[in-house]
Amino acid sequence: MNRCVFLDRDGVLNKDNPLYTYNVEAFIILPGVVEAVRLLKKEGFRLIVVTNQSGIAQGIYTQDQMEACHQYFQDKSGNSIDHFYFCPYHPSVTESLARKPGTLMFEKAIARFSIDVTASWMVGDRGRDIIPARKLGIKTIQIGDEVEPENKADYQVENLWEAAQLILKGN
Repeated sequence: MNRCVFLDRDGVLNKDNPLYTYNVEAFIILPGVVEAVRLLKKEGFRLIVVTNQSGIAQGIYTQDQMEACHQYFQDKSGNSIDHFYFCPYHPSVTESLARKPGTLMFEKAIARFSIDVTASWMVGDRGRDIIPARKLGIKTIQIGDEVEPENKADYQVENLWEAAQLILKGN
């Protein structure tokens, strides 16, 4: 069984944009992120991104544009991410069990990569990231200060570098 750190994308790996981030030129990797993912990888964690990308279903951007952003991140991070799971759907267009707070993206990763949920973590910036992880028994860390009291994570930190330090202390 493998230890894993599940990562939300926007607001965790790159600067969040309420109007969506889908061009490589606008994909701004947050400070300390590359170092954090490389450190977690070096320490033996699987790194899986689970991200809602509803702009695809809404016709705002294409899957190819999203994948170019993911490839850019891989190039900058030394291919640290084991897999990017994404849900392209928006509830106004199509319902999906994959869309967070659903658990399907997590379940696919758990099965594919033989993940031990009791030794794994989820790092997100919103309650919708915390809910599925909690349902599956994965420890949770929230980045930033937009805490929803009903969906509060196990831990709260300022950035992914701090989250990585907390994860390494906890394992």
